[in-house]
Amino acid sequence: METELPIEPQSLKKLSFKSLKRTLDIFSPTHGQIPPPDAESAKIRISHKLNSDYVRVKTTSSEHATDAAKIQVQQAPTPSNALALPGPQQSNDTQMGGPPKDLVIGSTGQPRGSADVGGQGRSSAIIPSNVSSERNMSTSAIMERIPSRWPRPLWHAPWKNYRVISGHLGWVRSVAIDPSNTWFCTGSADRTIKIWDLASGRLKLTLTGHIDQVRGLAVSNKHTYMFSAGDDKLVKCWDLEQNKVIRSYHGHLSGVYCLALHPTIDILLTGGRDSVCRVWDIRSKAQIRTLPGHDNTVCSVFTRPTDPQVITGSHDSTIKLWDLRTGKTMSTLTHHKKSVRAMAPHPTEDCFVSASAENIKKFRLPRGEFMHNMLSQQKTIINAAAVNEEGVLATAGDNGSLWFWDWTSGHNFQQAQTIVQPGSLESEAGIYSIMYDLTGSRLITCEADKTIKMWKEDETATPETHPLHFKPPRDMRRF
Repeated sequence: METELPIEPQSLKKLSFKSLKRTLDIFSPTHGQIPPPDAESAKIRISHKLNSDYVRVKTTSSEHATDAAKIQVQQAPTPSNALALPGPQQSNDTQMGGPPKDLVIGSTGQPRGSADVGGQGRSSAIIPSNVSSERNMSTSAIMERIPSRWPRPLWHAPWKNYRVISGHLGWVRSVAIDPSNTWFCTGSADRTIKIWDLASGRLKLTLTGHIDQVRGLAVSNKHTYMFSAGDDKLVKCWDLEQNKVIRSYHGHLSGVYCLALHPTIDILLTGGRDSVCRVWDIRSKAQIRTLPGHDNTVCSVFTRPTDPQVITGSHDSTIKLWDLRTGKTMSTLTHHKKSVRAMAPHPTEDCFVSASAENIKKFRLPRGEFMHNMLSQQKTIINAAAVNEEGVLATAGDNGSLWFWDWTSGHNFQQAQTIVQPGSLESEAGIYSIMYDLTGSRLITCEADKTIKMWKEDETATPETHPLHFKPPRDMRRF
């Protein structure tokens, strides 16, 4: 007799690996493959979708249900639970005495020989079709077309450059207009402040006193004071009757980038590279409030007579709304992704725009609700923004682009490009500050080619010569 061979004992681990290998050999060829579609399940799924989508259409009067059932019996030998959409070959049925071209929806089917055609087993509906047969080939025939809720822009005349003023020896960084609308002042990188006649553009006065470029200017509407701020950390108050500095406000730890005067209270607000907005008493030179909270340079600020009285924009891409009484943040807007270098409040409405390199956004005050984006992207660093009472928003970019927008709709109706002064580099086409005069009919731009340009509307333009090309967006709210 043959001796039986001894069975080699195997460990549990080895047996487990064998089972795994066997399973892998069986199922690996079909791993990740989608099973073949089942025709019966697809039919059930389509039938259920039709019933759920058109359940409202089925609840109509019994007369229409009976007529639809009769038409369906005449047209099809075997009624089914389907959506019947007539094709183009049936376009002449109505003239030939046939049934009208209708959209029939049935919920249950019966054999043709059934005596009770409109009985209890059937619930059908009929929708008259008075559009072309091409549209009837899809479900868009019964879709309601919703009109766009986006407001249509008003027509505005295009703006043109009518004056170029030279006189500064460096970049022109800031501008402010006199409350009487007779003169304006500009601050430059040549460390001077020049006062110009608004009507003729002639130089009236040059003020010296800063030791670095002048980044911010403001003119008081209650006193004969002008305020200036610069990269030399200095904030100065000028008496325009004596044409000299009468006060200096010390406290900033680095350059001061922006400056604003409160419209009703005698206080001054400045923001700079120390990431803080400081509130000064004009008369006593005292720093009455510090508004900390930003993580980077405060580069734009404006004030309002009602809360929130102070709004600041920063290089940390946030906008903060401040309670001036407590010195605390009321709200922080984090909609932007890049530095908020420019903000502009509307002169009559409770809303403002903020501009950064990726977009221009409009917010509603006092809560700071986001309204919408402007409908185009300037695709450059936007240094300044201004809006007049007629609803014309102007934004100026680092590449010399000056875009004009309709305030209500956000439609960009003009894209102007500044021309550098002869002898300047093409890279010196940047615009650093813009401002409307009090009437809103003239726009002043301060540029990197050491010039000041003045713009006005083209009087010869009409809606026929410059038509409005507007396409509303699909969505009312876009981030």
